[in-house]
Amino acid sequence: MRTTLKFTNVARSTFFATVRQRADAYFTSQHLSRHANGAMWGKAMFFLGSFVALYLLILFGSFSPLVMLGLAGLLGACCAFIGFNICHDALHNAFSSNRRVNRAFSLLFNLIGANPYVWTITHNVVHHTYTNIPGHDEDIEVAPGLVRLSTEDPLKPWQRYQRFYAFPLYGLASLSWVLRKDYVKFFQSKIGEHPTPSHPRREYINLFAYKALYYILFIAVPLLVLDITWWQFVLGFLTLHFVEGLVLGLVFQLAHVVEGTAFPQPNAGGDMQEAWAVHQLRTTANFAPQSKLASFLCGGLNRQIEHHLFPNICHVHYPALSRIVRETALEFGLPYLENPSFASALRSHYRMLHKLGQPAC
Repeated sequence: MRTTLKFTNVARSTFFATVRQRADAYFTSQHLSRHANGAMWGKAMFFLGSFVALYLLILFGSFSPLVMLGLAGLLGACCAFIGFNICHDALHNAFSSNRRVNRAFSLLFNLIGANPYVWTITHNVVHHTYTNIPGHDEDIEVAPGLVRLSTEDPLKPWQRYQRFYAFPLYGLASLSWVLRKDYVKFFQSKIGEHPTPSHPRREYINLFAYKALYYILFIAVPLLVLDITWWQFVLGFLTLHFVEGLVLGLVFQLAHVVEGTAFPQPNAGGDMQEAWAVHQLRTTANFAPQSKLASFLCGGLNRQIEHHLFPNICHVHYPALSRIVRETALEFGLPYLENPSFASALRSHYRMLHKLGQPAC
């Protein structure tokens, strides 16, 4: 079997051509840019201002240990929201029509602990192409051997309890990024079955230089400035990353590992016989689509269907696009998976963890 997959669209579906044409007509008729509007710029300034304020409050606020711990947790959540609302759009070249603006905002990813170059490969290229395909989409490999998120993975005895321990493990995602994951992915010969390129020299420099900057800002400076013990620092650092990792992990899992989402396999010839866009509908789900708070905090990633179909369009436009996508999917007899609230999506993910931890799966 070939390791490079192709979407052959055996049924000759015209769904994507149709929905893209209708999306284009919407932007043309409304005289709208596909990129950030005033509201988007306002969100960006809000989250960046919150990040700076929380960081400075921790360094110079002279609060009680309990308050400092709470501020560390809030800073972790703010880092996740910056990732969702600013960096994610910028890395997809969706924030601005100006690539320099996107490049500048994508560099903020380093300040939340992740390498933007590695993310572009693992997420933009691999995950968006091979969504939920076991062995290809490494984003569904969360703590391999501990958490089973696909029926293709071998079942381990302890995974019958994964519905209980998976959530704390999600909280380690950010810490893994900072200390391990980016280095491992950077030097892998392939990600999933996608060969990694010969990295430009500047990306080697960027990887180590920006990691060093992160360690200075979030380890060296707090230890030098704050009058705290080493264990208090470790507790605060772990709290920041646990909150950040849990927020990041849950938003991803609720979009791809809930009831109804598929984990399709290629045929014997190594082909995915459906169209790529149809594959996205079968492997992706929205949650809390009517919640203004979820849309504000998650950077539109509660509408993952629209994001996967139109990753180069700024997320502030997803509410309008969702009506177009839903109507077109129904017209073509295709699924449009959706959980009405964050809580219902969370329950669905819990049930999936339970099901995938049982021998029948």
